[in-house]
Amino acid sequence: MNRQVADRLEEAAQLLESQEANPFRVQSYRNAATTIRQLPRNVLELLHEEGLDGLDRLPGIGSALARAISLIVTTGRLPMVDRLRGESDPIVVLSSVPGIGRRLAERVHEALDIGTLEELEAAAHDGRLARIPGFGEKRLAGVRDALAARLGRRRARPALDDDALPMVGEVLDVDREYREACAAGRLPMIAPRRFNPGRKAWLPVMHAWRGPRHYTVLFSNTARAHELGRTRDWVVLYFNGKHGERQHTVVTATSGPLEGKRIVKGRELECESWYGVHRRRSA
Repeated sequence: MNRQVADRLEEAAQLLESQEANPFRVQSYRNAATTIRQLPRNVLELLHEEGLDGLDRLPGIGSALARAISLIVTTGRLPMVDRLRGESDPIVVLSSVPGIGRRLAERVHEALDIGTLEELEAAAHDGRLARIPGFGEKRLAGVRDALAARLGRRRARPALDDDALPMVGEVLDVDREYREACAAGRLPMIAPRRFNPGRKAWLPVMHAWRGPRHYTVLFSNTARAHELGRTRDWVVLYFNGKHGERQHTVVTATSGPLEGKRIVKGRELECESWYGVHRRRSA
């Protein structure tokens, strides 16, 4: 198990390096791989007995890497690696949770625009998942328990607090940097597996920092984006939050007071305030 985990961490480091990510982040994954490879006990045993705290205490392993290692141990995969290789499929990720089949996973992804287990866990606790047809209390409880076990939680946690999210101005600035770099042809390309039978490398990927947050940014390669012809408009930003990886999608508004402006989906009112736009009150 230790070798498997270390190999996946090293693969992440190689991908980040090839995509011109920050050298410090690349080295952190390499250091973590070395730590796990040289660990005198089985990492599965350590995780089972001491949880994420036990991983966090290892040399060179912080909270973000502890969560990554936990995912590798419990699922055999690291979503970040799949994404950087162009093989990420949010439907596969969501439907891997007991109680969520493929059809329900498609419904969740379409309605909530989420594709990671951390985002699914947040939605299961903050009430969003309960509003999706097909999620009764029994299924919700099962999903929460399954995610708590898979993500290494010792107990179900409360909903994520708002201060775990970056300000919309920061998100929009990263979106601006990504689109400008794309237009200038400065970004490395990956060949996504979905909707790309010729395996053409067309999807630009960018790694950026804003304060303590690291962002991985790509155009959306979802079925909905292709259906609406928005694969060069919808931008998905993955970032490290307090409780794990989070994501936001930035799009060009097609109606309302922000029509024509870049907005963060799900945070439209904050965007209105940021742009200084106010809705007209009906008489």
